[in-house]
Amino acid sequence: MNWFKKLKDGLSKSSKKVSESLASLPSLSALIGKSKLDAASLEEVEDALIAADLGTASAIRLATALKAHKFDGPVDADSIALALADGLEAILKPVAKPLEIDSQKRPHVVLLVGVNGSGKTTTAGKLAQNWQAEGKIVLLAAGDTFRAAAVEQLQIWGERTGAKVIADATGGDAAALAYRAMVQAKEDNADVLIIDTAGRLQNRTELMDELAKIVRVIRKLDDSAPHDSVIVLDGTVGQNAMSQVKAFSAVADLSGLIVTKLDGSAKGGVVVALAEEFGLPVHAVGVGEGADDLQPFAADEFAKALAGVDSEMDRRTVNE
Repeated sequence: MNWFKKLKDGLSKSSKKVSESLASLPSLSALIGKSKLDAASLEEVEDALIAADLGTASAIRLATALKAHKFDGPVDADSIALALADGLEAILKPVAKPLEIDSQKRPHVVLLVGVNGSGKTTTAGKLAQNWQAEGKIVLLAAGDTFRAAAVEQLQIWGERTGAKVIADATGGDAAALAYRAMVQAKEDNADVLIIDTAGRLQNRTELMDELAKIVRVIRKLDDSAPHDSVIVLDGTVGQNAMSQVKAFSAVADLSGLIVTKLDGSAKGGVVVALAEEFGLPVHAVGVGEGADDLQPFAADEFAKALAGVDSEMDRRTVNE
């Protein structure tokens, strides 16, 4: 199965909210033969977008773009979806940036943060596998010292990828472990150090303070580190992702985000809301457990998948 098919299938619940709303617009029949949407239809489209977790600001922006859009042919659900995909891509394209390693930084430190269950440990393993496949020397730090399962999971990824894993006993000092991992990465002349961290709720002050401590100790060895502080977000949480980004930004100076678990989520539209609100780079999205199911974020593919645009509809626009 190609990546676009996986992405489209993964976002099917999200796109279904939009496509079903478009197909059942009460005012659509009145638009037959017209080349613009009327006020009633625009309001219905806006409501459909909000229901798909795109957020009010994004929904208004997209509805405004649709209002100005002149359709080449008769207005129908497919033509609206195609125009919507264009509007979504315009929002997402500026934030679509792969997570790249600076070869001048050895190691290039990637700090993964987020709440419990967002998929940080799995993401760390998948990133390690991708970079190892490119010939880079990768070191993993098992900074989620609260969960023995997280350490074991990262060690399995280490065995699978050949990446060295620095770990401590459950309950150890995460900041001390991060420091030791940094020292080891320098000794190994590693290209990349990926630091996994414990999941923490954004309203737990002591846990957020621990995250700030990890950043401080890393900077004792390299004052420019971490070079990327990436928040890993569970794609099923919808608008709650917004408050997570706000809270973690204050502690870890976020440089970008990765959205996981989009397969089967009805709230994939939150990626658009995040792009509109924060403008942080979206590095990658995940639609499954396999290593290949985490891919660099492509604005055009995501926009089409979310709008429910398929290859047949694409060909129709080319032929027209």
